[in-house]
Amino acid sequence: MTSANNTTEKKTNIAVRLLAFLLTLALVLGAVAAVAYRDKLNLDALKRWYRYRSLAKSDSGQAEQFFYEGHADDLFADLDGDLLVCTPSAVRIYSTGGVAYLEDTGKMEHPVLASGGGVSAAYDVGGRELRVFDRRSKVFSLSLEEGKRILSAVPGESGFLTVITKESGCKGVATVYDASYRAILSLRLSSRFLMDGAVTADGKSLAVLTAGQADGTFESSLLFYPLGEGQEPHAVCSLGSNVVFRLDADQAGLWALGDAGLSVFSHTGALTGQYDYYDRHLKNASLDGGGFAALMLGKYRAGSASELVTVDAEGQVLGSLALSEQVFSLSASGRYVAVLTAGRLDIYTKDLALYHTLEDTRGARSAVMRSDGSVILIGGETARLYLPL
Repeated sequence: MTSANNTTEKKTNIAVRLLAFLLTLALVLGAVAAVAYRDKLNLDALKRWYRYRSLAKSDSGQAEQFFYEGHADDLFADLDGDLLVCTPSAVRIYSTGGVAYLEDTGKMEHPVLASGGGVSAAYDVGGRELRVFDRRSKVFSLSLEEGKRILSAVPGESGFLTVITKESGCKGVATVYDASYRAILSLRLSSRFLMDGAVTADGKSLAVLTAGQADGTFESSLLFYPLGEGQEPHAVCSLGSNVVFRLDADQAGLWALGDAGLSVFSHTGALTGQYDYYDRHLKNASLDGGGFAALMLGKYRAGSASELVTVDAEGQVLGSLALSEQVFSLSASGRYVAVLTAGRLDIYTKDLALYHTLEDTRGARSAVMRSDGSVILIGGETARLYLPL
């Protein structure tokens, strides 16, 4: 009887050890596969599958196209999974299945679209109209008095909206609106021209871009003001003769994109990163990636030859890639970069490792990269969602 029990116990121990070995082996192989195929087997792929599992798609991963009112050279943005189309006459919002949820009409001579913090602001640069959209609705509108003009508007991750205006009697006014679109700060400058502004992602400082002269030469400067604590800056940063096109604030810092280089500052105004273009020209750029900038640089302003570079908040190059074809659209979001050319869409990770390629873009002229790795491809009058398989 004892011998039989010992035999049974030995068989049980062997089975348990074998099961433990197989489980350990499976875990090791799974870890190796996750490392080897980390760009394909990621949570974004799972999110795409779950979110769009009911959406009809072709074998290439493209959803059915839908018609929109506008043209391929209009302005586009991803708004909480929907496509926002900004034209000189209206702003419209479509679902990825083509359902039109909103049409807000209003003429703009020079429309500009800025996104951040999950909302999009459409405004008429040099004009008097501004509208903010969130979750298929218009949540705020601004109509300036005669004699006042909008220069820029920047919605931020912190929930604040910064609007820069030109008014008589001063060289610029920066107005900050909180998440309820209540004006909480109005900053007027009289000594230097006010060009742009943004609230830092921690919600504690307003950074404004100014232009003036120093020793008889052009100088750009960033001034950091404590939000709601008076009219004196706590940090002043010179950008030299660099002409800054755009300011953007995220958790990584404040990004100043200029014609000669990219500068990144901390929330308190300390320079944390710098990337100079040297003898190259900035041909295109996207600051919408998660903690990185995508820059398309070329030795000549004209021509298709260029270099795509991704740069982090410390000014370090994450990746570089030579481009020989004409780029129709460059768009970054999350950890991805989309590059659309005449016959191909290439999706890269932020270090410019190739993530996916689509050969048949069906004549798309614009691409909107989204943080989950999907891309909205836009043609002359049609748009569709592309999901990497």
